[in-house]
Amino acid sequence: MARKQKHKVDIIAVAQAAKVSASTVSRTFNHPEMVNPATRKKIDRAVRRLGYIRNRAAQTMHGKRSGTIGLVVPTINHAIFAEVIQAFSDSIDKAGFSLLIASHGYDLDREYAMIRKLLEHRVDGAALIGLEHSDATFRLIQQQKIPALAIWNYSEDTDLPCVGTDNRQAGRMAMEHLLALGHREVGLIFPDTSGNDRARHRLEGALAALNARDITVPDPWRSEAPYSISQAKQVTLDLLAMSERPTALLCGNDVIAHGALYAAQSLGLRVPDEISIMGIGDFKGSVDLEPGLTTIRIPAETIGTLAGERFTDYITSDEPELFQICCELNCILRGTTGAIS
Repeated sequence: MARKQKHKVDIIAVAQAAKVSASTVSRTFNHPEMVNPATRKKIDRAVRRLGYIRNRAAQTMHGKRSGTIGLVVPTINHAIFAEVIQAFSDSIDKAGFSLLIASHGYDLDREYAMIRKLLEHRVDGAALIGLEHSDATFRLIQQQKIPALAIWNYSEDTDLPCVGTDNRQAGRMAMEHLLALGHREVGLIFPDTSGNDRARHRLEGALAALNARDITVPDPWRSEAPYSISQAKQVTLDLLAMSERPTALLCGNDVIAHGALYAAQSLGLRVPDEISIMGIGDFKGSVDLEPGLTTIRIPAETIGTLAGERFTDYITSDEPELFQICCELNCILRGTTGAIS
């Protein structure tokens, strides 16, 4: 039986095994582009053989970066943020950073607690979803002087760097599409907007488009559903069971729209002949529904990639400059919306 090692493998052991200097091993980790590829392969083989792990905590004690970025998202239960998370992770990985992720369940007080925990791990930067956060969170970011980034929302009136889209425009575009098809009786199914500026701004944009036409939505046609297909289906069933129902439904995101489509189909309603259904997001799976979901495409992969590239530059720059990037929205026409009969 092999004897257990008494001590953890250190950088000196890796250097000896690879027949290079300790400084070359360190350079391989911190600035791989400065090391000959053949030498990097030798060091990598030694690292794998010995099971060496860098002590990031020791690095940060000496004022060096930890090589990690924290990302706090509202949820990882659904596809809403999956694409942007993956793209962001891939992007920062190319710059030599690793991702630490946490979720707060749409609770901004819990978000503050998650950010504190990430800062305890000495992350080099913190990325957040949206621009709405508690005062405690903004104060903590300022006190700790930690680079911070807002993903998914764009605004030129923010002190945080941001990469995202104009969610008011997304809501307005979605409603204007339904109006252009002749719909004037439109139901709204949105998530709870408290602590969720994405949903709130989309709803504001949709209502603004209706107000421009002097159209109001009756209270019974305004429903709330969480990010759950099954619960959105039930909410839609209740709405469509009314004696008078709308000719179209605008859903605050594609998850809710999926549930709305299943509800309409379970009632035997022909989509879009008897009711049109509109989503926002264009998440994976929306194109594969029958019929395919008409929606506003939020370019999640582009947002995640740009956010990772710009944020790593921001963190490593000696003189970081505030950046605010607005990504383009597109109306994706599929089979769930049609002209009113």
